[in-house]
Amino acid sequence: MNWTAIAMFAAFVALTLAITRWAALRTRTASDFYAAGGGVTGFQNGLAIAGDYMSAASFLGISAQIYADGYDGLIYSTGFLVGWPLILFLMAERLRNLGRYTFADVASFRLAQRPVRSFAAVSTLVVVAFYLIAQMVGAGQLIRLLFGLPYVYAVGIVGSLMIVYVIFGGMIATTWVQIVKAVLLLGGATFMALMVLAQVGFSPEALFARAVEVKGTNAIMGPGGFIRDPVSAISLGLALMLGTAGLPHILMRFFTVPDAKAARKSVLWATTWIGYFYLLTFVIGFGAIVLVATNPAFLDAEGALRGGGNMAAIHLAQAVGGNLFLGFISAVAFATILAVVAGLTLSGASAISHDLYASLAKDVDPAREVRVSRWATLGLGLVAILLGIAFETQNVAFMVSLAFALAASGNFPVLILSLYWRGMTTRGAVVGGSVGLGLALILTILSPAVWVTVLGNAAPVFLYSSPAIFSVPAAFLTIWIVSLFDNSPRAAMDRAGFADQEVRSETGIGAFRASGH
Repeated sequence: MNWTAIAMFAAFVALTLAITRWAALRTRTASDFYAAGGGVTGFQNGLAIAGDYMSAASFLGISAQIYADGYDGLIYSTGFLVGWPLILFLMAERLRNLGRYTFADVASFRLAQRPVRSFAAVSTLVVVAFYLIAQMVGAGQLIRLLFGLPYVYAVGIVGSLMIVYVIFGGMIATTWVQIVKAVLLLGGATFMALMVLAQVGFSPEALFARAVEVKGTNAIMGPGGFIRDPVSAISLGLALMLGTAGLPHILMRFFTVPDAKAARKSVLWATTWIGYFYLLTFVIGFGAIVLVATNPAFLDAEGALRGGGNMAAIHLAQAVGGNLFLGFISAVAFATILAVVAGLTLSGASAISHDLYASLAKDVDPAREVRVSRWATLGLGLVAILLGIAFETQNVAFMVSLAFALAASGNFPVLILSLYWRGMTTRGAVVGGSVGLGLALILTILSPAVWVTVLGNAAPVFLYSSPAIFSVPAAFLTIWIVSLFDNSPRAAMDRAGFADQEVRSETGIGAFRASGH
């Protein structure tokens, strides 16, 4: 057991529980619970978005992928980043002006509320479930490695803390936990990358040469080790780029700022921190090849990483900074997971309470809606624990890429067309979004990651790693065709409402304002 790590874990948990208590005293209304009262500044929200987005998949999964496959792991670093200009230029301002608590507020602005919100809630929950799997697996492996606790108990601890943060602190606690985590992660990753470069005279070329020497092949410096064909490469890239703009827990953060200007500023800051962090993961991944793969202390009898394939960055921390830095990075990785699962759980609970319950029930007062959200948080926490146990052996970066594919296929087409295409109707949105989401989900289940690795079948039915290249065009095409042939009275109302929506989305006239506290 690493007592330094345990002490830092305890300090971080104490700090976050103190933040939660502070936030609980300030969470009085539905706006406070869902959107921190709309009082978060652009800079703070940019850090919080970065904290929400730089997940266990980014830190543990990408570095592990680069450790295993070299250059090919970079597809995650670039793919996770390139969706942000899309959000900045096409979505951030309009989201803040049209929405209140969830992205369904925006998608259903001029459409029939009940069917669109129901679809958005189901889509959100499916995306959140896959994303939560990755975070819980990373957390379980990390705590098992450091504390010697059984994996099941480790996952249970993370799930319990997550439930406490969200139930009591809502978005205010979630925001500040994410900000603290972002600062710690950026600082820790910077130090680790500098220590790796110091070992090779601050020469990236020397680092890559040493990595090739260790692996015994130049193949790690070229594509094809992980993504083996062009279709898979394009499909994964498409999922990562468009999925970013469809992630419900990220979109929810745009409603925490006071106005559209702060929303744009949020994205600029978030893109800066996220881009910088992904540069560091590349150095960390190759540093692990050089310093971890050559040290028997970090390997088991078969030559695999101790603690599981996702632990390359954790072992590298010990290699460059000893037990003290290992303790710090382990606590940061734990903070990373807790911050992300809190955001995910809040977005899932909001989908249940705000999009499903409040739209299906009549005359729901905000206090009751928040109570429903808290009960939903408890349920989602228990589901997350069970999913984390079931998917113990999966690479966390790959599990997140599946969540991105689902978000790109279901949420993104409906959201972007609701903002920019006058002709989209309620029927087109629900049918097209459902086709994209359903196709992505079915192809994901039939893919090698689930059909072979999880379900134990001999060969996959769907040969590619990501379904996005098929499911995203299917969603857009279905929305277009169904909307084009929809001549119902509701369709006429949907099209007529576009002009009012466009004025509000561009000017902010009529947008929800921040709470006065």
